[in-house]
Amino acid sequence: MTHKILIVEDDIAFGKMLATFLERKNFSVTTTSTGTDGKEHLKKETFDLLITDLKLPDTNGMALLEHVKETYSNTRVILMTGYAEVNTAVEAIKKGALDYISKPFRPEELLMIIEQASESLEKPVTEHSKKSSSQQKPASSSSTEPKAVQKEESKPKPSESNFVTGISESSKKFNQYLKLVGPTDMCVLIQGESGTGKEVAANAIHKFSNRSNRPFVAVDCGAIPKEIASSEFFGHVKGSFTGAVNDKKGHFEAADTGTLFLDEVGNLSYENQVQLLRALQERKIKPVGSNTEIHVDVRIISATNEDLTKAVEEGRFREDLYHRLNEFSIHIPSLRERSEDLFLFTEFFLEQANQSLNKNVMGLSKEVEAAFKQYAWPGNLRELKNIIKRSVLLTPGEQIPLDVIPREVVTAKETETKTTDFSKESNEKQLILNALKETENNKSRAAKLLNITRKTLYNKLEQYDIEL
Repeated sequence: MTHKILIVEDDIAFGKMLATFLERKNFSVTTTSTGTDGKEHLKKETFDLLITDLKLPDTNGMALLEHVKETYSNTRVILMTGYAEVNTAVEAIKKGALDYISKPFRPEELLMIIEQASESLEKPVTEHSKKSSSQQKPASSSSTEPKAVQKEESKPKPSESNFVTGISESSKKFNQYLKLVGPTDMCVLIQGESGTGKEVAANAIHKFSNRSNRPFVAVDCGAIPKEIASSEFFGHVKGSFTGAVNDKKGHFEAADTGTLFLDEVGNLSYENQVQLLRALQERKIKPVGSNTEIHVDVRIISATNEDLTKAVEEGRFREDLYHRLNEFSIHIPSLRERSEDLFLFTEFFLEQANQSLNKNVMGLSKEVEAAFKQYAWPGNLRELKNIIKRSVLLTPGEQIPLDVIPREVVTAKETETKTTDFSKESNEKQLILNALKETENNKSRAAKLLNITRKTLYNKLEQYDIEL
């Protein structure tokens, strides 16, 4: 059947372009430029889909969404929005919108969203499905209201996924790389600042791979003492050393046929680097105290927040191991590099916090939104997640107020973030200097302020030649 689409867009030329494109794809399209005219068209005809701009001359897309939800329950709604309005659009999803698309976009992107919803749109809509004003009632969660149910099922829930796609250009490029390298067996090196979500990215690569139904084992290399690293990676047999009271399976064997993620791989000792290189080259391991080699089929994804090329030059990291791990490298953008995604992540962490703390905080106050926009987020996503969870716990009402936000976020000067050099090294060094000044050179407190470990801070002090 031919689906009927109503487009409400005050940019006449853009609306006409969309209509022409969709008509070529065999959709029946009606266009209008105001919310009032849109309502008139909805009274006269039955539409499968309404595509509306969030900002209209006489109303807004949110109000039109609510009108459609109350009166025309079988008409789905897609919002078109600018980057700055994405947090509002995400709120619209909660109110039953099918999806939203950020301007500027190509018509093909809109078509992809429509096609993804095609199964839902295939359900016939009759004139009798329109409700009169006397029949209006709140939208139910029954099978007669597939729109809200479908969107709710397709939204990533915190328990299902920690991956937020993002809409910024840097996020799009980053996501493209993840999907590109995922189906291969290449070793991937993920590089980026602390707190950017490197393990989440590694898990996403695993999910895109042919090993997605096999084990994903994550190892924090910085937390393993070098004395027991061999046992942790390769396992041991009972009695091989004091305290080895049972046989133990190592991380390599646990990840067999799957993916082994080595986080902060730059923190491995030189001796452990040699052992790791041999395991990668031979695809065989020997548990501590055993004479039997075990063949393992493991894909390696590693991550670091330091410059490994510099570590190689300084002799702290083996060059042959670096090239073995770096068959394909991915830079994971900092939160500063994808500021357009800030409120997408905020919304996601807010949902997580509500679920964890059994609360129902709906969003941020305008003052908090403004503070978030001008803050530099040196701790990246980890810092944002922690602040959101703390704020949700302290919030008595539906919106997070300014007085529960940490002082460093509230007092950040907009002029400072605008003039900051966001090249990785210069900015990171300045953030460390600022943290040390703030804490009067107390390294433990500075590391906590930066949301990194003390060991990482010491490495950074050496890397940037910072003397106290």
